[in-house]
Amino acid sequence: MNPAEIEKAILAGLPGAQVRVQSDDNTHFEALVVAPQFAGKRLIQRHQMVYATLGEAVGREIHALSIQAHSPDEWAAQSGG
Repeated sequence: MNPAEIEKAILAGLPGAQVRVQSDDNTHFEALVVAPQFAGKRLIQRHQMVYATLGEAVGREIHALSIQAHSPDEWAAQSGG
């Protein structure tokens, strides 16, 4: 998988999210996901939601995935606007 495919899968599972995925080798990925579905959820729940969008690709095509998961309000506060 490549970053664009992962972004597409996350967006399909979390409609309305803002997603940015980066990778240097197409097996280790970093994802920034800002989604309204994360409001009121704990960090582990957010990560589980992201992993659920990727299904069996995690552990196969996706060897490692680092996730930053924020609600829109948290992201606005953190990024300054």
